[in-house]
Parts: sequence; structure tokens; C-alpha cells
Amino acid sequence: MQGAGVRRAEVRRETRETRIYVELALTPGGIRVSTPIKFLNHMLETFIFYMNASGEIVAEDLRGFDDHHVAEDVSIALGMAIDRVLGDRVGIRRFGWSMVPMDDALAVTSVDLGGRAYWVFRGSFIGERIGDLTTQMIPHIIRTLATYSRATIHAEIRWGENDHHMAEALFKSLGLSMAQAMEYVDNSVRSLKGTLQ
Repeated sequence: MQGAGVRRAEVRRETRETRIYVELALTPGGIRVSTPIKFLNHMLETFIFYMNASGEIVAEDLRGFDDHHVAEDVSIALGMAIDRVLGDRVGIRRFGWSMVPMDDALAVTSVDLGGRAYWVFRGSFIGERIGDLTTQMIPHIIRTLATYSRATIHAEIRWGENDHHMAEALFKSLGLSMAQAMEYVDNSVRSLKGTLQ
């Protein structure tokens, strides 16, 4: 059993469209995110910070079509890093949830790190973009993180009048939910089956 021993991971992903590097540690510390999408940088820094984690994400866009490939490939690599740092997931709390207000906006998330990939996103944005990130990519980021981290993620933007506030509340909430679910509690498996697989 790996339990609390696996708390750091590196992932490199290179395609004809992007070059991605992710380093993630489940201890608070420095955070550096550098992608061509400035608003994505802000959201990922927020997510990692509230996850009580540290690390580095560096992404290079090799084709420059739009924001899709970078946002998707970063989410794939980050999801893989989360999966790896959890190891066999023995001893983690497994479930986490939070509700985060940010001025006019309210976001709610719930996470199960039991190894089953599933996602639900509810909510909508007012505009098509927040800075240089298209708002339709935000549910896609959530889905991709859930898939590659082998997590169930339910995420909802309850209400809001400002797209930036709604997105930021969402990523703060998801980080807090992940931090709670990742917490090492003891050396037991959080399942009546005796296994998370």
C-alpha cells in the first residue's frame, strides 16, 4: 500500500499541437503556471492554491489555432498528475465538497476520488469569453480533469452576474473540495467493498 507516501508527480505531454509539463505536490508551496492563456493561468493557480498543493505548469502552443488545445491538454496532464500523486488512494478521505461565494457569484462542487471518472456541470456564463479563455472551455476543463484524475466531479454555478467571479468561485470551490478529498486520514480504504477498484 502506498497511502500517504505518494504525494508528488511529474507529467510530460507532447503532441503536434502542444507541449505540456506539469509538476504537482500535495504540500503547500510555490505555484507557477505559464500557458499562452492568461485567464487559464489565473484559474489554475487558484485551483492549485486552494487544493493545498504546489507545483508548476508550463504549456506551449505549437499551432496557435485557438484556446482549445492548450486548455484541454493542460487539463489532461494535470488530471494525470492528480491521479499519480494519489497513488493507490489508500487512506485518503475520498470525498470532498465546498460552497464558495465571490461577491455576486456562488459555486458548489463535490468530489469523489474513488477512481470512477464521471462529471456533471450545471451553470452558464453571460459572455463567450473571460479574458482570453472561451467560457465553453470551462465545463470541458472540468470534464477532462475528472476523466484523467479518475474522479467524480459535480460542479455547479448557482448564480452570478459577473463571469470572472463565477469562474473564480468555481475553481476555488473545486480546489477546496479536492483538498478535503485528498487529505490522508489513516491507512484504511474508504469503501465497504475493501477496494476502490
